[in-house]
Amino acid sequence: MMVNAKHSESPAPMRPDDHAPRRRALVTGASSGIGEAFARELAARGRDLVLTARREDRLHALAEELRAKHGVDARVIAADLAQADAPVRIARELARQALHVDLLVNNAGYGVPGDFLASDWRTHEDFMRVLMVAPTQLCHLLLPGMRERGYGRIVNVASLAGLIPGTPKHTLYAAAKSYLVRFSQSLALENRAAGVHVCALCPGFTYSEFHDVTGARAKVSNMPGWMWMRAGAVVRLGLDAVERGRIVRVTGGVNRAVKTLFDLLPDGLALRLIARRARQFRVDK
Repeated sequence: MMVNAKHSESPAPMRPDDHAPRRRALVTGASSGIGEAFARELAARGRDLVLTARREDRLHALAEELRAKHGVDARVIAADLAQADAPVRIARELARQALHVDLLVNNAGYGVPGDFLASDWRTHEDFMRVLMVAPTQLCHLLLPGMRERGYGRIVNVASLAGLIPGTPKHTLYAAAKSYLVRFSQSLALENRAAGVHVCALCPGFTYSEFHDVTGARAKVSNMPGWMWMRAGAVVRLGLDAVERGRIVRVTGGVNRAVKTLFDLLPDGLALRLIARRARQFRVDK
C-alpha cells in the first residue's frame, strides 16, 4: 500500500463559527463520486481532511484544490482497502502524523456485475473486504479516540439497496449494504451516550462513476431523471443527518417511497417486482 501525505505549510484561517478545535474527517473512496462530494462539502464546512483511495494522483489534485479554495489542511493516504492490512496501515499513518479523526466517512465501494458464479472467489472476497470488513475495522480502530474525546461522527454510506429485497446480477451488493445499515444501528445505540453519532446514509440512484465501473451506464441512462440525485445533495443530507443524530437516512422522497412500498408488500410479490425491475439497471458480465 502506498502511503503519502501532503499538507499546507501554514495553518488554515479560523472561521467565525470555530468555537472548538478544528475537526478532521477521514473519507474513504475520496477520488470520485460521493466520496469526492463528501470531501468538497466537508472542506466548505471548514473540516480538515484525510483523503484515501487507490488513485493517488486524483487525491493529491483534490487535496491541493481544497487547500487553495477553503484553507483547510488536507492530507492524502493512498490505500487499497481490498488489502487485508490497509485499515491498520491507515491508522498507523494517522498516528505517525498525530492526526485525530473526528468524522469517519466509510464511502469506498463498487459493484460486481453478473451472476454469483460468474466471478471467482477472490473477486467476491475483495468486494466484501472493501464494503464490509474495511469499514468495520476502521470504526474499530478510530472509535476509541472519538469516545475518549467525547465527540465523533461516523457516516457509513449504505444504499437504498440495503433496505429492499436483493436483486439478481449483483448478488452481494444488497447484502453488503444491508450489513452496513444494521451495523450502523447497533453502533449508534452503543455509542450515543459517549458523544458519537453514527448514521447509515442510504441513497438511491446518484450521479457518479459507479455505473460506468459496473458497465451499466447505457441501461441506467434510459431511466427518468426524477429517479436520480446529485452527489452533493446526497452528501449534505447525510452530514446534516449525522449531526442531528439520525441513525438511518434515506435520501430523496422517491427513495423513501420505494422503501415504504417494499415494506408493505408481501415478500413473494416484492421479490417478483424487484426481479422484473432489476433488468432495467443490472447487467450480465
